[in-house]
Amino acid sequence: MSISDLFTSGFKQRNRDHFAAIVRVALADGIITDEEKAFLNRTAINLEIEDTEVEEIMANPDNYPINPPANKKGRLERLYDLTRMVYADNIADEGEIELLNRLVIGLGFSTEDAPSIAKKALALVADGLDDDDFIASF
Repeated sequence: MSISDLFTSGFKQRNRDHFAAIVRVALADGIITDEEKAFLNRTAINLEIEDTEVEEIMANPDNYPINPPANKKGRLERLYDLTRMVYADNIADEGEIELLNRLVIGLGFSTEDAPSIAKKALALVADGLDDDDFIASF
């Protein structure tokens, strides 16, 4: 196996793990709305996840670890995606917000800062910030 195969395999695994975290947010309220499904479909395409993998992840999202990025920018990019999933159906319900708080910790942010980071992330996404402005706000 070449080094490029190892990099590609690790990259794809991180994308699958990230997609699974997004699916967990979508499922936090027990249903996936049409808006959430559309967001998941776009995200799967952007993350280069094949249809068969999407089905497996959707059926078993808890089988995938959070697998946080090593740098702050990468963690904020993932936080942006997760927060957008909370608002994909235009409703940020309590279960989704609670899960987002746990995922913030899983992404490598401190337990003490997690509630304020999640709250800020939710406010920034609600205000319509794009990913670059979102990251710059932190």
